[in-house]
Amino acid sequence: MALVTISGYPASGKTYRAEQLQTYLESRLSAPDYDGPRLKVVVISDDSLGVDRTAYDDSRSEKPARGATLTALTRNLGKDTIVIIDGMNYIKGFRYQMHCAGREAQVRMCTIYVASPPDECRKRHEEKENDKKYKPATFDNLLMRFEEPNSMARWDSPLFTVSSTDEMPLESLWTTIMTGAKAPTNVAVVQNAKPPTDALQILESTATTVVSLLSSSPAVTSGTGGRAPLPVSSVRLEINLPPRSITLSELQRHKRQFVAVHRKALSQGAQGSLDWNEETVARKFVDYLESHLNT
Repeated sequence: MALVTISGYPASGKTYRAEQLQTYLESRLSAPDYDGPRLKVVVISDDSLGVDRTAYDDSRSEKPARGATLTALTRNLGKDTIVIIDGMNYIKGFRYQMHCAGREAQVRMCTIYVASPPDECRKRHEEKENDKKYKPATFDNLLMRFEEPNSMARWDSPLFTVSSTDEMPLESLWTTIMTGAKAPTNVAVVQNAKPPTDALQILESTATTVVSLLSSSPAVTSGTGGRAPLPVSSVRLEINLPPRSITLSELQRHKRQFVAVHRKALSQGAQGSLDWNEETVARKFVDYLESHLNT
């Protein structure tokens, strides 16, 4: 039915906003004048999953924590469920992964950014009980690494930004959740459509072209990241890159992995798993790179 992703600094008030939204939705859904489908509201958080704050002390332990959230999200997405993800969700690559899960499940999506100043979050964090606190170094690191949601990014939109003093836009959120547009699936399913005989060649050459364009892009060579144009085929694609050094060997590794996955699909006689033209392959590879480079 719907996926609501809440994002913000640690101790910014995300759980408070999640509870506000859950209470409002359940009230509207149980109102006598509501005549829509029967829906349930599920909130997924570190606390509900039993993830300790120490999981964020290093990347090795943090990755399974994000995996637990993604697994719970995928398990709960459905036509009769509104899922609220109550967490920092501070990595845009992870928000993109959740967006992809929601897109494939054909649910409506939106993001709530709880925008509280760092000093206010720090003060609130110091007032928490010890088992709800991060280590000081971990807290500072999470503030520094936070990647703010962007309304221009498809995985963050529609975006609702709420400060600590703002009223929650509950009516607008209700409208988005109940009647908003759904993201189109990224896979074109064509019954009994066989891949063309040159599918492997198109796959390999298109991926090579994308890597070549990226390796010479100023966003990559300078390490500044951001949106980089990719004039592939007859269309001008764009890719959102992280602000870090991206090497040619890293791009080539992702290309090999992408090609291997789709070569395997071809060898197994997959039908309609991908439109085997240059533009569609390029779009699929760009999505793949955004997901893996930003994680």
